[in-house]
Amino acid sequence: MSDNNQNREVTVVDIKMPFISMVVFLVKLSIAAIPAVIIVSIIFSLISALFGGLFGGLFNGMFGGMGGDMHRF
Repeated sequence: MSDNNQNREVTVVDIKMPFISMVVFLVKLSIAAIPAVIIVSIIFSLISALFGGLFGGLFNGMFGGMGGDMHRF
């Protein structure tokens, strides 16, 4: 077995699977994707809120809060 340490390339050309089994598999896959999308959305929302607060505060401090102060002149 130690003489067989060579890399072997394998190419999959076909998967034989009944249609109903494939439909069941794809339904399970789509149901499993829902929690993953929710988790990724929560993570993206937290990162967006972090950067929004960081850069919002930074730009507010840099430009003096572009609110009512600009209408003084």
